[in-house]
Amino acid sequence: MLAFILSAIVAVLATCAFIAAPQPQIVAARASVTAMARGLGRRILALFGIDADPAENPETARAEIRSSIALHHQEGSVEREQRNMLGGILDLRELQVGDVMRHRTAIESVNADLSRRDLVAAVVASNHSRLPLWRDEPENIVGILSAKLLARALVEHRGDLERIDIAALVSPPWFVPDTTTLEEQLAEFRERRARFALVVDEYGALQGLVTLEDILEEVFGDISDSRHQESRREIRRRPDGSFLVEGKVPVRDLNRELDWRLPEDDATTIAGLVIAQSGTIPDAGQRFAFFGYVFEIMRRQRNQITAIRIIPPRREDGAMETSALPTA
Repeated sequence: MLAFILSAIVAVLATCAFIAAPQPQIVAARASVTAMARGLGRRILALFGIDADPAENPETARAEIRSSIALHHQEGSVEREQRNMLGGILDLRELQVGDVMRHRTAIESVNADLSRRDLVAAVVASNHSRLPLWRDEPENIVGILSAKLLARALVEHRGDLERIDIAALVSPPWFVPDTTTLEEQLAEFRERRARFALVVDEYGALQGLVTLEDILEEVFGDISDSRHQESRREIRRRPDGSFLVEGKVPVRDLNRELDWRLPEDDATTIAGLVIAQSGTIPDAGQRFAFFGYVFEIMRRQRNQITAIRIIPPRREDGAMETSALPTA
């Protein structure tokens, strides 16, 4: 404690000496003062046999980078998109595939016992290049059918479905734990040359699927135009300044889209956040106030909250937060 107090005093006194200097000199002075203060603290702690080298603590290094990014964003030298991109890179080690996966209820899959003609029709009607095949129940995935391989087989056999061996076009499913970090999953995608994995929990039950695009979008934002338009429909600004949000929207996406600061550790989706904070599954019409925001339940289907109206906190000038999103 003595070491940190002394280093803090040195930092404050030295910074005050440069307070009237031009901006470039202030930046240079701040860097040198910070290094001097840390060196003083480490030397004092070394007298007591304590090693406090921050270079050996990656968490401290990432926290310092985040603080620096936030500071430059507040000063206007870093745009919001750049801040989100840099923060997304740092989040790859902290986020898990369960945080970004597509939930099993939103997975488009096909019954493996369908006829060849019905399977081909399902692939043609789908917008995805790979379709999970299930047997007995949708959660029992037995394989992945590639639309590219199916199209190639159709061309080779001149459209004769009876000559196509569907089983030869199906690859075995790849299951990954929902606790896998995005950094680890990205490395696995690169090593396997794969872009698609199914996510299971600790009991082996299917939870959803994650793709390479899902991870890249955590860094670069929406890549697919269709996904971007879909997200825009899920978050709509109302004329009164509030927002109509579908319950399945991830809290993280909401924060990045609207530059909000809702907590992302309590729940994955905005509906889950309301349930976690209220301690119940609210009915339509109920209103709650959390973290400075007002949440009004607009629709509920069985035990799922499907639509929420969110009133953001007012700015310092008294105006409500607005957005370029389309008006509902």
